[in-house]
Amino acid sequence: MKGGLFLKILLGFWLTLYCIIVGLWLLFVVGRAAPSPEEWVSRRVAPALLSQLAREVARDGPRAFEAARRDLPADDARQIAIHEMSPHERNWDKSLNRGVAAPDGRHYLLTYRVPQVTRRAGPFDVPRPILIAAAIAGLAFSIVLAWYLTRPINLIRKGFDQLAQGRLDVRLQPLIGRRRDEIGSLARDFDVMAGRLAQLVTTRDRLLHDVSHELRSPLSRMQLAIGLARQDPAQFDMSMDRLEREMVRLDGLVRELLVLARAESGLGSVEEYFDPIAMLEFVVEDARFEAESFKVAVTLAQPDVAEEQRPNLRGSAELFRRALDNIIRNALRFAPAGSAVAVSVEMDARAGRYSFRIRDQGPGVAGIDLSTLFEPFIKADQAGFGLGLAIAKRAVVAHGGKIEARNLSGGGFEISLSVPFTATPGIPQDL
Repeated sequence: MKGGLFLKILLGFWLTLYCIIVGLWLLFVVGRAAPSPEEWVSRRVAPALLSQLAREVARDGPRAFEAARRDLPADDARQIAIHEMSPHERNWDKSLNRGVAAPDGRHYLLTYRVPQVTRRAGPFDVPRPILIAAAIAGLAFSIVLAWYLTRPINLIRKGFDQLAQGRLDVRLQPLIGRRRDEIGSLARDFDVMAGRLAQLVTTRDRLLHDVSHELRSPLSRMQLAIGLARQDPAQFDMSMDRLEREMVRLDGLVRELLVLARAESGLGSVEEYFDPIAMLEFVVEDARFEAESFKVAVTLAQPDVAEEQRPNLRGSAELFRRALDNIIRNALRFAPAGSAVAVSVEMDARAGRYSFRIRDQGPGVAGIDLSTLFEPFIKADQAGFGLGLAIAKRAVVAHGGKIEARNLSGGGFEISLSVPFTATPGIPQDL
């Protein structure tokens, strides 16, 4: 029900403040049997006035009393009276009465009468003005507080409704303002989530478009090969060879897509410990065998640390191997003949991280934002980067690391990545 929370907060705070004000009245007024405000004031004003008038009566009798009373304010004059005191009249309130002997030998009693004010009392004898003030002040405060609390919640609810309807550009921070409390943090987290969803949807749409394009090309060539085989039986063997090559390409593309999907979803249920330097040695060895056909050398520089002293990585060994393999293969692809691909790894025990660098002496990448190279099917200088670097980035991020690419000043291209390792060398941290 819309507005339900507002009404609950409003009524809750209103009743609470109302009960607090009425309770304080009962505690400090009714519970302690305190005098009325008029009596409290009278007991503090009366002694001074009565002492002054008693001196006048003692000097010149009742006539002096009348003359002095005329000089008093009208409110005080109405409350003061004098009468002759009988010999047995002794028990009187000295704070509101004063006895005095006149020059004629008679005794008089000066009296200050407490004003009588009629009030309309509410429940428990609480004055109605107190009840009305408590109701109005509590209601005003509760309305402001309820609005302050429920307004951002309603904005966040509307934001989720718009997000559910597909409006991924909705943002709450401009509407919430500069709140520094938990509601402001929730609004900022909502904006981050909405931005991330928009990015994921855009990436998904672009990936679907690129995948469909990549699949369309080999399928078109396969259809063409089948058509040629039907039209000219003499070209059957050549068409079958073409079909086989395209099927191999399709199989490789599908495998890459599966690896990318696995990397996008994180490590999943895979949880193991492995030595990344030993893994890098195997990858480099395979790359050297492949680099012979390109006439490219592959060098490896690694820290001089015994194998049992190497900290392990925690995650998916196969996924991390694919990341290193894809980066090195990408370097071999663009390295010119007669050049070298330099692979190095460093171990920073203080920072708790491994740092890998893969450099080639190729032309580098121009005319494109280097941060986009790790997106699927990015094209640069008419050369396609496919899914290899996208898989590498997802794999590194899944292991808690980061990856960067840059053009070297003296020519060439470098990809660097770093990942954290476990605390104890060679031993899983959980053991």
